[in-house]
Amino acid sequence: MNACETAETHQALQWFKSSHSGAEGGQCVEVAASAATIHIRDSKDPAGPWLQVTSTAWSSFIRFAAECGS
Repeated sequence: MNACETAETHQALQWFKSSHSGAEGGQCVEVAASAATIHIRDSKDPAGPWLQVTSTAWSSFIRFAAECGS
């Protein structure tokens, strides 16, 4: 976490649940974007730890995941 990304900032973000997450629970991922960072967390533990990556790294991951999933 950097000085600009505090726990308060984390709570204020607009989180989106993965479209692959079902209503019955299980392995759920949520993401939120801020000016320079993509935040990733476990939706079952919203107050728990979260991962932060650059938008460039996130874009690369999404491209890789899409290629592997097809």
